[in-house]
Amino acid sequence: MTLNAMIADLESEHESLDQIVAGLDTQKWFAPTESPGWSIADQLSHLQFFDERAALAMNSPEEFGEDRQRIISAAPQDLSIELGRSVSPAELLDSWRRSQRELICAAHSVDPTVRVPWYGPSMAVKSFLTARLMECWAHGEDIAQALRVHRDPTARLKHVAHIGVGARAFSLMINQLPEDPSSIRVELMSPEGELWAWGDESSDQRVTGDANDFCLVVTQRRALSQSQLSVVGESATTWMGVAQAFAGAPTKKK
Repeated sequence: MTLNAMIADLESEHESLDQIVAGLDTQKWFAPTESPGWSIADQLSHLQFFDERAALAMNSPEEFGEDRQRIISAAPQDLSIELGRSVSPAELLDSWRRSQRELICAAHSVDPTVRVPWYGPSMAVKSFLTARLMECWAHGEDIAQALRVHRDPTARLKHVAHIGVGARAFSLMINQLPEDPSSIRVELMSPEGELWAWGDESSDQRVTGDANDFCLVVTQRRALSQSQLSVVGESATTWMGVAQAFAGAPTKKK
């Protein structure tokens, strides 16, 4: 996939979530989501905060580094939800939309050969944008579930699945599990009925099933035990028990 195609998919994911939140009345903005203590406004505030910083990371890596240190120093205070708790829903929505535009503009302007700094290891530009799409999709899922809104899965799930597969080593590391060089074959059925696959086709370590199901598990929006995924082999079972596509400390959906 070209960088421009990746950017277009990120824009589409933003638009999909915008269609859900654009017409919300004030009361619904403060409805609880499955993230403990977080409302819908908190979810969107979190996206706004990190989209803004993603644009900064591409536009001014040095300035981003200074801001990153400020955020780390504020822990355990979560600065990402402060905006949503200090402005009106209309102001929050405007801020999120503005951050989206800044992020897309930065993505079009950045040198595609650089590595973008973040809160963990730096990333190639396309991987960086894939991570932003994954975050938008996952927090969009939290918002949709809170509103009981059905979202039809799209081909953009391939980005989420790809980063979920790629984060296997990270998932083991943050859970203090040993490195595992074994190849795991992942075969997922896309929303359009296409087979998406990663890993050695001959491996006896396998994860198979529906792409949306897999994405919900690796973003920890669905417990593995509540999924319909087929997981075969010790290495595959260990990984999927802790699979985490997003940065940060280990968490686990119960």
